[in-house]
Amino acid sequence: MDEEQLFVCGGCNAKMGPGDLKNLLNDLPQNHDPRLLVGFDSTDDAAVYQLNEHLATIQTIDFFPSMVTDPYLFGQIAATNALSDIFAMGGDVLLALNIVCFPEKGSLTTLKKILAGGQEKVTEAGGVIAGGHSIHDHLPKYGLSVTGSIDPHQIICNNKVNDGDVLILTKKLGVGIITASYQAEAVSPEAFNTAVASMTMLNRDASMVMRKYSISACTDVTGFGLAGHLAEMLTGGQHQAVIEAEDLPIIPEAYACAEDLLVTAGGQRNRKFLKERIHFNFVDHALEEIVFDPQTSGGLLISVKAEDAEAMMAEMTQKKVPFSKIGRIQKKPVPTAADIIVD
Repeated sequence: MDEEQLFVCGGCNAKMGPGDLKNLLNDLPQNHDPRLLVGFDSTDDAAVYQLNEHLATIQTIDFFPSMVTDPYLFGQIAATNALSDIFAMGGDVLLALNIVCFPEKGSLTTLKKILAGGQEKVTEAGGVIAGGHSIHDHLPKYGLSVTGSIDPHQIICNNKVNDGDVLILTKKLGVGIITASYQAEAVSPEAFNTAVASMTMLNRDASMVMRKYSISACTDVTGFGLAGHLAEMLTGGQHQAVIEAEDLPIIPEAYACAEDLLVTAGGQRNRKFLKERIHFNFVDHALEEIVFDPQTSGGLLISVKAEDAEAMMAEMTQKKVPFSKIGRIQKKPVPTAADIIVD
């Protein structure tokens, strides 16, 4: 391996499992402040703190080890992923701080490429890099702490779905399986490039379109996979998501890899945590793996009111925002019904 190439071991696949996190956070004391509009007591994408009647800040942080060998691409992907939390809530990016873990004897040329990739994406998102913090570590890790702004009356949370909503997903699934399989030389460069293009595409354009319509809830799909992040949207137990399997956007070679059992540890953690909350109306292990696959820098999962869905999709088509209509929200027929049905 070239000395400037990165060791691949991460992305959002490195994220702690949702079960471990839930148990950990349940035992910690929580602070209460009326200005903290979205905080520790929810599973939302970022925290929101109100400054005055018309302005609130959105604060998020995200970093991980690399899932690609190219340091510049790693910087782009990590930054795109961190910025996505702001866009999922309907906000605008203001500034970001670099978070860097890097080997003491590592190549500073490599680190410079990581930072350059990150800076490019922050600039593209309309923000500025304002500084950062770095420490020595045995493996490179990179990410951002991002500050955004939003009207406190326009916050889009991830857990307020309504009966009849239409579910829209803006990027293809399978990047976790593709990036892991590429390192094993089990997928084509074309499939890997498709995954990279997806991971480096900002969710800003999708967010700019989305916020014009009646959105009940939105989240970005990352380490918990489609199933995990959709489950977070169903907090409260009153609603059920019905996913149409044939409408799921999937990178084609990801499905083939899953058929060959080329899957990720993160996907297995997601499956273990969610197995009692999801029901598949068919037998297709490969498709199940796609649904549980951790996505690095995935798309927005949008729950839009039915009366606005067609207009929003038409505008996304016009603005060349990729999307798929993947399902709907309905009230649970009985309280014990599965949260997610995959048809």
